[in-house]
Amino acid sequence: MDIRAKLLQTPYTAFPAPVWKERIRLSAIDAPAVWRPWLMDRGSLTQHLVKASHQQFSVQLLSLAWQYPSLSEAQALGIPLRHKALIREVILKGQNEAWVFARSVIPASTLTGRERQLHLIGQRSLGSVLFSDPTMRRGPLQTTSIQVDSHTLWARRSVFRLSNKPLLVAEVFLPALEQVHYSPSRY
Repeated sequence: MDIRAKLLQTPYTAFPAPVWKERIRLSAIDAPAVWRPWLMDRGSLTQHLVKASHQQFSVQLLSLAWQYPSLSEAQALGIPLRHKALIREVILKGQNEAWVFARSVIPASTLTGRERQLHLIGQRSLGSVLFSDPTMRRGPLQTTSIQVDSHTLWARRSVFRLSNKPLLVAEVFLPALEQVHYSPSRY
């Protein structure tokens, strides 16, 4: 079974819980050179994927449901563990190839006021909403590696705040992305 199929057929929470580490920069010890720009760029991943795909970018919605976040996710958001959140999982594709698996955890308390729109974005990129909102603030980046069969996948996550209301976005970079040229906005 290829890595993409394994990710699509296995719930994200079934993989061993990764250890997330807050990073300001990454060295060769922390992650391979090819992944460091992807992991540390604080700009819009969506914008970079659109550019890298020559405008052939799409979002495949895998799931959108009220679920319990993992312990790590609840802690990152500062919410009680047994509070359900709206969890959205998508595949970000470039040139019809799976490049990124993304998981967003949005507490119910965030889905009020203008932020109610977040549960209606469907096949749109969450990044397009976040980075167009003037109230958006991004917290520190955390990175990790995830072992899936014989593959090491690199991932990052951060807490975003819209009107000071939190949501957590985790992005797992898939093997096909390794071949894509990327010019980070900040590195």
